[in-house]
Amino acid sequence: MPSLNELVRLHTDLDDADIAWLQLIMADWQIIADLSFADLVLWLPDREGTGFWAGSQMRPTTGPTALVDDVVGQFVPKGRRAMLDQAWEHGRLVRDGDPEWRDHVPVRVETIPVRRGDRVVAVIARNTNLLGVRTPSRLELSYLQTAADLTQMIAHGFFPPGGAQRSDHADSPRVGDGFLRVDAAGRVTYASPNALSVYRRLGVTGDLDGLDLAELTRELVPARRRPDEETLSAVLGGRAHRDTELGTDEVSLIVRSIPLRPHGDRIGALVLLRDVTDLRRRDRELVTKDATIREIHHRVKNNLQTVAALLRLQARRIDEPAAKAALDEAVRRVGSIAIVHETLSQTATEEVAFDEIADRLGQMVTHVGSSGDRVRTRRVGTFGELVSEKATALAMVLTEVVQNAVEHGYDVDGTEPGEITVTVRRLVGRLHVTVDDDGVGLPDDFDLDTSTHLGLSIVRTLVESELGGQLELGSVPHARGVRVSIDVPID
Repeated sequence: MPSLNELVRLHTDLDDADIAWLQLIMADWQIIADLSFADLVLWLPDREGTGFWAGSQMRPTTGPTALVDDVVGQFVPKGRRAMLDQAWEHGRLVRDGDPEWRDHVPVRVETIPVRRGDRVVAVIARNTNLLGVRTPSRLELSYLQTAADLTQMIAHGFFPPGGAQRSDHADSPRVGDGFLRVDAAGRVTYASPNALSVYRRLGVTGDLDGLDLAELTRELVPARRRPDEETLSAVLGGRAHRDTELGTDEVSLIVRSIPLRPHGDRIGALVLLRDVTDLRRRDRELVTKDATIREIHHRVKNNLQTVAALLRLQARRIDEPAAKAALDEAVRRVGSIAIVHETLSQTATEEVAFDEIADRLGQMVTHVGSSGDRVRTRRVGTFGELVSEKATALAMVLTEVVQNAVEHGYDVDGTEPGEITVTVRRLVGRLHVTVDDDGVGLPDDFDLDTSTHLGLSIVRTLVESELGGQLELGSVPHARGVRVSIDVPID
């Protein structure tokens, strides 16, 4: 299904300002569809003047749809639907007395010119399924009157208003969440049952009719839980096209206001309410959970560093070279895990950007390795983000592989510099890592399957069992040194 921007670019002469105007209308046209109990279709004029293209559509949540199939992208030639032509040419609302029949359903159609400044830039068709029409209640009459006011505003170029603000909330209120009409003075003329329920939770015991909504809210909501006075008066008084959030310690709600001025002067406003108490409670729980997880990672990192320090102290007290070397290796292994937990303690998710970890591991191993600072590591490519379990295992793998290269690939007493290159590629849900050194290479009798080296055993176990991947070890093609190839799934 083509997007609005694609259709505009391919078939119309509308400019960027026209598109922005239409997008502001579409940001709120779920509200218009629900208030109208009708499907809305935005028709765009073809640049050749031969007809209209359906640029977007919206179905109501308050009534049955009149359009079973999607119509976006369809073309209607000029003369096929006279009401579209009339609304476009004369710049006024057009209503047909006789319904159309679509799929055995009677549909009332109205066309609304979309005016921007002194130009009509599009037409909205409002399609009402008459099978869902019954004797309207006061709620439905209020909906329909508000929809009529909004469509008049669109036809006269008053909607969206200048400086209109799109909702800042992904959970912005809809018509069914709570509907209020206020007059020009900000007094309630109608409150839906759901809106009344919201204010009941705030502490209202009687009806809302005739009450000053902003003043009432000031009495119910403590100053620390409501916006500044200007915003509160502008939104709840129906003077500003915007939304805000307020509440008590027990209740949170979002309020959205759309001023109504069908003929230019403001006659009042539509105010929508949504009780988001449960959403905000879950948000707070998630924030608390994230903070707890980060604190756990921080404490694990501290404990691992303590273990590493103890092992380092123990190594200093041992004269046996083999035992000292074993403890030094243990310090590096513990340190590699500590680096992962340190990174996790600084992020709000259980995924870590692994590039920084890999670079730090390379520096840690080569800095304290037997070859001193002669050997350096270089990374080519990016690991991206990895989940914590894979990051921990991969950190240990890289530590062992680089340590093996430093320990066995370079002469302890040599002066020739060396380089270890870590090359990374992410392809089709897998991570491919190769570690190449330019050291002395593998012994002629080396066999990975029969090797008893602890570091290689750890690497093999982690790659094949923990990460579910594959490990290969051999010579660097057409060069001196050793290549370790690691291929693991990441999805």
